[in-house]
Amino acid sequence: MLQAVHQGQADAAEQLLSAVYGELRLMARRKMAGEAPGHTLQATALVNEAWLRLGGDQQPAWANRAHFFSAAGEAMRRILIDQARRRRSLRRGRDQDCASLDDQPLAAAAVDDDRLLAVHEALDALAAEDTTGADLVKLRYFAGMKMAEAATALGIPQRRAERLWAYARAWLRRKIESGENK
Repeated sequence: MLQAVHQGQADAAEQLLSAVYGELRLMARRKMAGEAPGHTLQATALVNEAWLRLGGDQQPAWANRAHFFSAAGEAMRRILIDQARRRRSLRRGRDQDCASLDDQPLAAAAVDDDRLLAVHEALDALAAEDTTGADLVKLRYFAGMKMAEAATALGIPQRRAERLWAYARAWLRRKIESGENK
């Protein structure tokens, strides 16, 4: 089906979306579960926006299923990052509305947005040092792939992926806790 879309066959993109929509929605719901209460973006909107960012009806050539879902996970991650940045800029006075200091949803959103942005910045720093490690984190954390699926998508043995996963998680934790990514 991925090849049919790339070859430009009529209705192939629609068929692809129909076939993967359920999995994309499940992926989006997993991502949204970690978001702050009162988050305005819903899983359906996240899937639709990710589909558009992937190319909509003009999909690029996907090597395989794992490649497609990896790209979809990355698109969802970037959408959530963009939204967190917008909310952060609004909290810093861009909209000039006053908010109560004891407004709990706003406080919770601020912590979650800041954490998401810290992970994003640390992940970019990891990618500069170890692209495979960063790709593995994206596949596991943002695309929701199991270790075996992620290893296959990256073309590395599962045991190496497990070691790389442990290293990348420790590296990211240290980077985020030290605050070096700011």
